[in-house]
Amino acid sequence: MRPLHLLAALITLGYSSPPSYAQTPPVTPAVATDKTEAWTPLFNGKDLTGWTPKFTGSDLGLNYKDTFQVQDGLLTIDYSKWDKFDGEFGHLFYKTPHSHYKIRATYRFIGKQVKGGPGWAKRNNGFMLHCQDPKTMQKDQKFPNSIEVQLLGGLGEGKKKGKAKTKGERGTLSICTPGTQLNWEGKPTKAHVIKTGGPTIHGDKWVTVEIEVRGDQFKHIANGKTVCQYDNIQLDDGTPLTSGYISIQAETAPIQFKSIELLPLKES
Repeated sequence: MRPLHLLAALITLGYSSPPSYAQTPPVTPAVATDKTEAWTPLFNGKDLTGWTPKFTGSDLGLNYKDTFQVQDGLLTIDYSKWDKFDGEFGHLFYKTPHSHYKIRATYRFIGKQVKGGPGWAKRNNGFMLHCQDPKTMQKDQKFPNSIEVQLLGGLGEGKKKGKAKTKGERGTLSICTPGTQLNWEGKPTKAHVIKTGGPTIHGDKWVTVEIEVRGDQFKHIANGKTVCQYDNIQLDDGTPLTSGYISIQAETAPIQFKSIELLPLKES
């Protein structure tokens, strides 16, 4: 076939010349980020739908002295109607239990501690994770059996002496173990309070924290940096603790939450 006839035949068959890879860069596969992850808000910014309060000495469902509120779209622990604290520790429980998930929250401390609050409770709140069912709590029970991931605020800059730490340093994302125990740094411990070396945040700054929960394995993250990891979580009687309810505290320190979100994780 003559060259011109061959060219005409190829055009008729829909042939086109191969692409020029020098001019067209290869396609890079998309990488999943937080923007594509299905985070679910646990707080709707309007009211306490999905959450149930429980205060020491009160029945489940009673919001003692209107402590848990929504103010300007923020979930707020408010003590303006309190004259004095007398042991009425509060917890606000989310409606469903979870086992494998990430929980992410942005919070800040505001105002002063209510009169009568214990010294250790200044600028102190927390996520109580793997909680017992709130329906099983005794009326006078102070804290649910759980792992508490503490949300802590610094107590003021103070003055430094040489290389000594600031007096008011108080790292957030420490651990408390009401009715529970765990492995810390690879060894079993029944310590009630475990300092994790989290950052100290002074003042009323917004702080974003994340806790990754995979059954009996926990990881704490503050402002994008991993603070600690631990595992083998159990009740004090040795029963493995791999799931439970989520609650936040009212421990005499006013605090606000801008957001609380949950991302379910697949069980491996």
